[in-house]
Amino acid sequence: QLQLVESGGGLVQPGGSLRLSCAASGFPRNYYAVGWFRQAPGKEREGVSCINSGGGITNYADSVKGRFTISRDNAKNTVYLQMNSLKPEDTAVYYCAAKIGYGLPGLNSNEYPAWGQGTQVTVSS
Repeated sequence: QLQLVESGGGLVQPGGSLRLSCAASGFPRNYYAVGWFRQAPGKEREGVSCINSGGGITNYADSVKGRFTISRDNAKNTVYLQMNSLKPEDTAVYYCAAKIGYGLPGLNSNEYPAWGQGTQVTVSS
């Protein structure tokens, strides 16, 4: 059974940092891409970042470039999203999603069949 579990969300002040984790289970070892998405109240789900199976190819939304970094530890089946210089507009539920294969990752949510339950990130003073 394919499963993704996010953790690491919370409340942080503007300018602060958080690291989200996405623990994967049931996926073929080193053979799946992962994307991070977010959805704020009243807004559509937005692609934030993604990483290919080997970890050598990444992609970021313009709104987070230079502030967020995606990485993965395939030995631990875990993908991370390091978020620095957080802004109030980063407040959202963050989801990780996965798709099997070596293909280039994208930020279209329709590409990803497997999703986690989400973790809340709130940036507020």
